[in-house]
Amino acid sequence: MSEYMIEIEGLQKQFGKIEAVKDVSLKVEKGKIYGLLGPNGAGKSTTIRMICGVITPSGGQASVNGHDVYTETDKIKDSIGYMSQKFSIYEDLTVYENMRFFSGIYSVKGSERKKRIDELIEMADLSEKRHVQAKFLSGGWKQRLALCCALIHKPQILILDEPTAGVDPVSRRVFWKMIYSLAAQGITILVTTHYMDEAESCDEISFIFEGRTIEWGTPKELIEKNGYDNLEDVFIGYVEKMTGEKVISKFDKVSFLHGEEV
Repeated sequence: MSEYMIEIEGLQKQFGKIEAVKDVSLKVEKGKIYGLLGPNGAGKSTTIRMICGVITPSGGQASVNGHDVYTETDKIKDSIGYMSQKFSIYEDLTVYENMRFFSGIYSVKGSERKKRIDELIEMADLSEKRHVQAKFLSGGWKQRLALCCALIHKPQILILDEPTAGVDPVSRRVFWKMIYSLAAQGITILVTTHYMDEAESCDEISFIFEGRTIEWGTPKELIEKNGYDNLEDVFIGYVEKMTGEKVISKFDKVSFLHGEEV
């Protein structure tokens, strides 16, 4: 049995003539928080979809919890909990009804269902929101509910695709405290994020650019290796290196903003 819960080598995905993912490789150990970083359009979400067994790769190898992404997608789906920035919850259902619905999807029934729902509601501090419809929840509370729904079937791997996009700083901090707790319990976590403070909290990270893995390591290793003070500068440095262009503001070229007449 491999020591890695997620193991990818040379993964590829083409949509017609478009190469969305060209060469992505990564290895995620059990109980670790692994960050997948890259600009919009880099191939992160497509990679996530292949890992989840939603789409079939065009090439390369990948296994999730020891199951092959080409031939064992049903077993993979049972192993993972997935949460995206869009929060896959039903607005017209209450907190409790959403969790009951998702428990039914994963065949969690009877006393075990009640136990899990009660424990997750307690973990997420949702007790007072238990009978509130999801449409009346703030972004931060919806985020917690979506996490609970992703955990209801007791997955071994939690996959988070930009889960904190659009929520306030306090909600982000509370959310990440829950993530640390889950990792401490042995749940493996793969997360994509644009927030570099979140990325620095990961055990290990990979940078993806134009569908390829360009670097990986611990945040500390990458900061020291590249001679920067923080991960955001490392990230920008990689983008500048790969594009051959400086990431600079273009506002100085908009003459009317500077009071210049055309």
